[in-house]
Amino acid sequence: MKSHDIRSADTIDSLRKTTDNCIMIKLLNKLPSEECPKLIHRVVDGVCGRSGPRRTDYGERWSLTEWVELMNTLSSLIRFAVGRGCSDQEVQDLLSDLDTARTEAVLQCVRSRFDEIRHALVDRTNAISSTQLQDFNWQLKLALSSDKLSALNSPLLNLSLDLKENGIQRSVNIEMNKEELQTLISALEAANKVVLQLK
Repeated sequence: MKSHDIRSADTIDSLRKTTDNCIMIKLLNKLPSEECPKLIHRVVDGVCGRSGPRRTDYGERWSLTEWVELMNTLSSLIRFAVGRGCSDQEVQDLLSDLDTARTEAVLQCVRSRFDEIRHALVDRTNAISSTQLQDFNWQLKLALSSDKLSALNSPLLNLSLDLKENGIQRSVNIEMNKEELQTLISALEAANKVVLQLK
């Protein structure tokens, strides 16, 4: 089995675990295929923080429970496909329960609005915290002496962080010795491992 095939299988398994029941995507078959692109674009609008589709616009095709499950499944699928950077083939595999016309409608929408969706997902992730890092700068200095020691010869890192907190820009400057820097690096590596496990 090729590594691409393994990745595709892992992606599909991950999505099936992420969404409660991927079979709910079959509910899309109740909608005429020519109306499918409009619905998918409205779902993407919802993912991007704008007004999503309303059930009343689509008559009584779905019960309230089916509608909620379909919207949740489609939103999860779109976020997953863009967040993971799925290929067209992987998206088609995820939509294997749909016919070609509806699969193509979803694929075309995800393709055409990929950057917009990705930007919305990044903004949503950033909004988890009220403070975001905008930029940083660093300088390495060598402290030759201090008021307590005449010969210090200790390297110091001056880290300057430009932060945005609740829409207000502010700067934070931190000076660290070698041990403090190593502690920071270890904490960042641990955080990176957690992020990689979430992917």
